[in-house]
Amino acid sequence: MGGRAAPVGGLALVVILLIGMFLGVDTSQLLEGMDGGGQAAGDRPLSAEDEAAAEFVSVALKDTETVWTDIFRDELGRTYRPATLVLFSGATNSACGGATAQTGPFYCPVDGKVYLDTEFFATLSRQLGAGGDFAAAYVVAHEIAHHVQDELGILGEVNAVRARVSEAESNALSVRVELQADCLSGVWARHAAERLGTLEEGDIAEAMNAASRIGDDTLQRNAGQRPMPDSFTHGTSEQRQRWFAQGYKAGSISACDTFNARNL
Repeated sequence: MGGRAAPVGGLALVVILLIGMFLGVDTSQLLEGMDGGGQAAGDRPLSAEDEAAAEFVSVALKDTETVWTDIFRDELGRTYRPATLVLFSGATNSACGGATAQTGPFYCPVDGKVYLDTEFFATLSRQLGAGGDFAAAYVVAHEIAHHVQDELGILGEVNAVRARVSEAESNALSVRVELQADCLSGVWARHAAERLGTLEEGDIAEAMNAASRIGDDTLQRNAGQRPMPDSFTHGTSEQRQRWFAQGYKAGSISACDTFNARNL
């Protein structure tokens, strides 16, 4: 990846379309508004990194679908309904509002879709210091974990409570939601290793490093701020690492009950 950005046309355009068609990623936001030569009208041209991101996300998404389908069937006796992952470049709209590179990846429970900007992986590696394929896979797995929470009815219940409480209480509930998603990401990683054999040496270390780099306390310190726990919405670096590790060790949804945990 890297190098000079090049327009997507011909075979590259076909590749992106096929990725979306067969592997469950909505790539229409990448292609919308393109002229006949594959140039995005009024925007930067699609690059080799866009193509690589589309392919990588498709594979990671497929792994989450396989794993969560099995877990829902075996552990819960239920059918898992996969999420749609919308890959976009620059900005797009969601049922939860506008999505840009600045908002970061997020799950929208209104439309059941995950939104991810193609440049996020570069930001994760170059600016946040969390490089490696599995660091990126962890991010995808975390957002899909929010869809799992939605399927389980957890997000709806928590959001209803958050609408009635103070900002500090709402933030505290958000932390428990996010840490549970980290734990569920660990559950996914465990099953991906055992059932799919897709993990390599060093992958878990990459995920743990990514969890550390995006903790609220670390992000605030790196921004030159003093960490303010009442403003945390995702948890500290240590908490995020610990809950991911717990999910990976246990390999079960039942190990991820952050809402009844006394100590996060």
